[in-house]
Amino acid sequence: MNLLSSASVFSFYTLVSRLLGYVRDILIASFLGASIYADAFFVAFRLPNTFRRLFAEGVFNAAFIPSYAEANLTSKNDGKKFADDILNLLIIILLGIVFLVEIFTPTIVYLIAPGFYENLKKFDLAVELTRITIPFLFFVSLSSFFSGILNSNNKFAAAAAAPIILNIFLILSLFIAYFFDLNFELNLSYAVTLAGLFQLIFLFFFTKYYYKPSINFKIQINSKVKFFLKKLLPSIFSSGVTQINILVGTIIASFEAGAVSYLYYADRIYQINLAIAGIAIGTVALPELSKKIKIGNIIEAMNIQNRSVELCLLLSVPASFGLTIAAQEITNALFGYGSFLEKDVILTANALKYFGFGVPAFALIKVLSNFFFARENTRIPFYISTLSVFLNILISVIYFKEIGFIIIPIATSIATWFAVLIYLILLIKLKYFNVESTFFINLIKIVISVAIMSLMLHFSINFFEDKLTYSNYYKSFYLIMIITLAAAIYLLLARLLGVFKIQNFKTN
Repeated sequence: MNLLSSASVFSFYTLVSRLLGYVRDILIASFLGASIYADAFFVAFRLPNTFRRLFAEGVFNAAFIPSYAEANLTSKNDGKKFADDILNLLIIILLGIVFLVEIFTPTIVYLIAPGFYENLKKFDLAVELTRITIPFLFFVSLSSFFSGILNSNNKFAAAAAAPIILNIFLILSLFIAYFFDLNFELNLSYAVTLAGLFQLIFLFFFTKYYYKPSINFKIQINSKVKFFLKKLLPSIFSSGVTQINILVGTIIASFEAGAVSYLYYADRIYQINLAIAGIAIGTVALPELSKKIKIGNIIEAMNIQNRSVELCLLLSVPASFGLTIAAQEITNALFGYGSFLEKDVILTANALKYFGFGVPAFALIKVLSNFFFARENTRIPFYISTLSVFLNILISVIYFKEIGFIIIPIATSIATWFAVLIYLILLIKLKYFNVESTFFINLIKIVISVAIMSLMLHFSINFFEDKLTYSNYYKSFYLIMIITLAAAIYLLLARLLGVFKIQNFKTN
């Protein structure tokens, strides 16, 4: 297996999805701006979308793949039976969750956006939209199950491509609302649920070559299922700590007008790198890492781990510097149109800059937690994540009144870097991870490449300053040109220094 090649396949489809996501968000920003309608939709979308990220972006796989791989090693029949038991159990649990959320929607909205209660119009709209979007939670969680089956068989393309459907549906819903003079936020909400159904159908079609489900509701909670359930909740909380921190941020930000929208747009920008540098690497490495550990091949397991961390830093460190240096220019080029005013650009860019500091940590969390999950240890990541979330809440609550919503990305980045530090200390102490000497040499090469890239990026932004203003019609063109040049210089330097080579990331 070549980690870079597999991650590239996953990243390609993820990149297409995220680019379409940018188109979607540019349209939302243009039509809704940072209004109460945008805030209400983003809160309604936050709950099912958090589940999408928790389940679809490797967290469900963290618990499912090691257990499914172990069952498959015993026999194909054992693997199928285990998968059937999990699928049937998931259907029942998810239907129950959706049913309860539909009944208690006002309470749920109050919990995730308590600040909305001060504006009853915004609160009632958020309740209405949440009731429409919540079935998406059912469809996307089941989609993640089928993605797990595909990933276990080292098939990553279909699972990575599935989110493209959501973005296509949302973009179409906005154009339909515009041309037929319909309600934008209602159209978006219905499109979310419809897209979830089509994603499930799409993944089921590709999975049937490897697994044909047997649906029955006679659930047998055997020892393997119990062990899986015991791992699932801690793994969701552990691997999804970044999303949980962002959800916490949304709750606190709801007390400031427009803040939910600013955080949403900033989150959308840095997520593209997280998808490539953290989620893609973690997703493609976990099945192979689990298999190596199961058969006792620790040398190759350590090799996979070192290559994963190295590739993660190779992709996330330049993104971190790029986002902090060009935060305002990026936000302006992506969202600075229509109802999204210049002041909205500045506030969103400030949030993006502080999220940018945490990008390597957000990516590393996805990779480092896998080193425990592959060994079926979800307890330690759970404790680390609990500490991280507690620290995030503590910092946010203490400084929110003084600093405002900008404390949320600051607290999220600090709390995630704290978690990364604890992960590394425990991994080395438990001998789950040995850092190779070549790793430090390659890290120095990455830093040199990033430093030169950053200087070039800073110079380019100053040189084209008048072309990147809010009112300039061609600002996106100039930004794409600058970023493409900066990325090319970075990759060329990394290649010349010998850190960016395909053979470096072969795991056997």
